[in-house]
Amino acid sequence: MKNIKTAFIVFIAALTGLWLLADTVWPEPLTYFSFRSVFVQYTGIIAIGAMSAATLLAFRPIWPERHLGGLDKMYRLHKWLGITALVVGLVHWWWAKGTKWMVGWGWLTRPERRPRGDQIYGPLEGWLRSQRGLAEFAGEWAFYAAVVLIVLALWKRFPYHLFARTHKWIAVAYLILVYHAVILIKTDYWSEPIGWATGILMLAGAGAAFIALSRRIGHDRKADGVIEEITYYPELRVLETAIRMSDDRWKGHKAGQFAFVTSNKSEGAHPYTIASAWDPKERRIVFITKALGDHTGRLRDTLKVGMPVSVEGPYGCFTFSDQHPRQIWIGAGIGITPFIARMKHLARSPSSQEITLFHPTMDFEQVAIDKLTADARAADVRLHVLVDAKDGLLDADRIRQAVPDWRSASIWFCGPPGFGEALRKDFVAHGFDASKFHQELFEMR
Repeated sequence: MKNIKTAFIVFIAALTGLWLLADTVWPEPLTYFSFRSVFVQYTGIIAIGAMSAATLLAFRPIWPERHLGGLDKMYRLHKWLGITALVVGLVHWWWAKGTKWMVGWGWLTRPERRPRGDQIYGPLEGWLRSQRGLAEFAGEWAFYAAVVLIVLALWKRFPYHLFARTHKWIAVAYLILVYHAVILIKTDYWSEPIGWATGILMLAGAGAAFIALSRRIGHDRKADGVIEEITYYPELRVLETAIRMSDDRWKGHKAGQFAFVTSNKSEGAHPYTIASAWDPKERRIVFITKALGDHTGRLRDTLKVGMPVSVEGPYGCFTFSDQHPRQIWIGAGIGITPFIARMKHLARSPSSQEITLFHPTMDFEQVAIDKLTADARAADVRLHVLVDAKDGLLDADRIRQAVPDWRSASIWFCGPPGFGEALRKDFVAHGFDASKFHQELFEMR
């Protein structure tokens, strides 16, 4: 989380700093309309900059993953940038549109325009000025569309398959807003660092938008496979799906990583953590999914043995890579999945680290727990299974009591975000180094 918070703050601060090099929030004379003029420019720069960066991250570029802590963290940053673009865009819209309304209502008096005389503009500036009316009109309606689409994306109860279909249209709204920005950004900015930075962001964002609209996101990381085996655990409402990768483009994965799987093109790709170690001879990967929503609730009926699927990835940096003598794992509910993959790997390639795994769960099925116990035994992992109704809730105190040397360990958590955040705060309050607490943020919207 620290990396993406830092990246977010630095990004907004850098755009603000570059803008301040080119303009000021204290124009002379300082009046409502003089301040409005510069503030509309500033909010427009921040809104289109944030939206450009969010669009670029939606392209799922590989290079920022290691620096930002994985694609799950990148999508959290994507969400923050989208919200920033929404909020700042609303402020921008109000100062631009609301001022005109207030003049019409008689609340404000617009200052008289200075006569321009016979000023002659160059061809480029003349063209830009000729486009202002269209850019304002198109940008306004594209903004309304973007607001609706962003709100739907943030609304968790909006069905995922509808979200997947509608969210891509933000790319169209974004491209129109780029046109709006290019025409209406103050001409003087283009010769300043703020203009160069904004131009680069919009150019990169436009490229990502075109790739999204052509449905080529992650195209170079996609491989074909066939469903080989399906196991259902009714008490857990969990489906275990084994896929044999028939495509050599899948080069393998590390335990703890995830992939986007497409079984129905109309549904689009869905992210799932991989629950198996990679063996290039078997070329088999396993996904474990719990019926938590509209899509996952239908998987039991829609997936069939022999069905072709597309797998894109792998993504993520939740890969247990550190040199601490101990590791503490907490896999809450379906968050147990990456730890199963890691135990499969350790069974083949043992580690000298002492590992303790806590698996708190609301549901219980003996067959699944027996498999988990066997995996832990083969990997030499100390396992604690806690069923909420019988054993009570897991908290940081219980973990510290069970692992007296917790200070020398790193902690790896996968499960409900609120639970993970509560554990992190508790451990940090007891002197634990926050950088050793690793949490997968497996929320893609």
